[in-house]
Amino acid sequence: MRSSDPVAELRAATADAAAAVSGAPAAGGLRLERPKHADQGDYATNAAMLLAPVLKRPPRELAERVGEALAERLGERLARYEIAGPGFLNLVLSDAWHREALRAVLDAGEAFGSGGAAAGEAAAGGRVTGVERILIEFVSANPTGPLVAASGRHAAYGDALARILECHGHTVEREYYFNDAGSQIRRLGESVRARALGREPPEDGYQGEYVAELARLVAGAGDETVPVDEVAAGAVAVLLKQIKATLTRYGVQFDTFFLERSLHEGSPSELDRALELLEHGGQVYRSEGALWLRTTTFGDDKDRVLLRSNGEPTYFAADVAYMLNKRSRGWQRQLLPVGADHHGYVARLKAAFAALGGDPELLEPLIIQFVHLVEGGELYAMSKRRGEFVTLDELLDEIGVDATRFFMLQRSHDRTLELDVALARSQSQDNPVYYVQYAHARICSVLARLGDERVDAALAAEADWGGTSGLHPSERALIRKLAALPEEIAEAAERRAPHRIAAYALELAQEFSGFYRDCRVVGATPAGVESFRVALSVASQRLLAAVLGLLGISAPASM
Repeated sequence: MRSSDPVAELRAATADAAAAVSGAPAAGGLRLERPKHADQGDYATNAAMLLAPVLKRPPRELAERVGEALAERLGERLARYEIAGPGFLNLVLSDAWHREALRAVLDAGEAFGSGGAAAGEAAAGGRVTGVERILIEFVSANPTGPLVAASGRHAAYGDALARILECHGHTVEREYYFNDAGSQIRRLGESVRARALGREPPEDGYQGEYVAELARLVAGAGDETVPVDEVAAGAVAVLLKQIKATLTRYGVQFDTFFLERSLHEGSPSELDRALELLEHGGQVYRSEGALWLRTTTFGDDKDRVLLRSNGEPTYFAADVAYMLNKRSRGWQRQLLPVGADHHGYVARLKAAFAALGGDPELLEPLIIQFVHLVEGGELYAMSKRRGEFVTLDELLDEIGVDATRFFMLQRSHDRTLELDVALARSQSQDNPVYYVQYAHARICSVLARLGDERVDAALAAEADWGGTSGLHPSERALIRKLAALPEEIAEAAERRAPHRIAAYALELAQEFSGFYRDCRVVGATPAGVESFRVALSVASQRLLAAVLGLLGISAPASM
């Protein structure tokens, strides 16, 4: 095989054929896509439609010329081409192409699908940025309570996106930002103090059994001679430890836990330095005793306060200092998944980033929509801590880590998610994560029955793969799904869309199930056909494990 990515090679050959017809490099916008209907071929291209306005010739005529040029380049790998509609070119690839594609997948091993950014490649229509140093700051729930179920969506999204970006070739670091300063932390301390003294928390304080638990755990909580700020610091330390434990259980590891209070420490503090930079650039002014940032200069609907009239910094001021801190650490791109209630915050963050001298396109606040837990069509509630929320730990107790992560990731992050607890709990083919994991376990079982020696023989470069036997449509369809992984990873990385990998995992499991239903593996005759199907099963098992790994989900060998 000439390339470790058979689809990329086919796309390059198509672009080369179009260039040969036009006498110039192929124009942007050339697409090579899988048709929606099987009778439209294996792949289709719009090359002739792009050439028609340039060459001023009918698209169907140009499609014929592109088809002829492509046939010269692909040889026996192209079975035939067909012209459809106004000038689309449908390609039917031969069994030889499919066999070579399978060999390319196997030869690439664990590297198959990875490194697209390093190669300067992007999915069709996506931006090509090359390799970047990316800091993704996610979850960052305030340390004023346990992680709730909705935080599970943020955690799964951020972690899966980081894995996908790394696979694509970027350098990625995961960071959790703890808001351990400000009035909310003092209210937490006051709430814990009140519970320790047997009183109700302040009206604007924190409620729930977990506050009473903190009152028992924090030293000096009931001693009124101990400053409330010390009680608050003790409560934050306990909650930080609990949050880290929950995230570890969930399979989410952070490289850095950044504390907001560090921005306020030292003289000058990082906040002071950020304000000085903005003032030096003429981006701030004073009005009514407060210090304002001219965010309207950079597209915000109104200017924003950095320092209140009493000199106290706003939360926004800390966010500005934090963005500058991240940039000073050498991170080129900052990804920031935020909650659905932060829509209005996006414009001011980008404006502040620009005011600091940064390219606002390198700051990406990604909106994560709400999660609703349902069971039997009704809102799901089971919290032991407080009736108003379900903790992430409670959800993990109920449906497990793998199901929680898959269900949190199976819908686009910009769409509200309804998580069906009963379905996620079930062990049935209707449960998508169970279905995918079962497909992986089934392949492991088949390969175990064959034994390592037989499997190794089927994978050997010199193995007889029954080349004279025609491939079953289910074999061809499964190979094309395997070959699609590099583009799926590129799409998921470029579009910040882990749900595409969840969808691919389910589709790959479905294609394998169709193949396994239609094509006997163990005992298939002649022996070359069995070897080919064993090799196809191995490739399917490897890629199922790989995509589950990108989602942070286990790939069990038995179920």
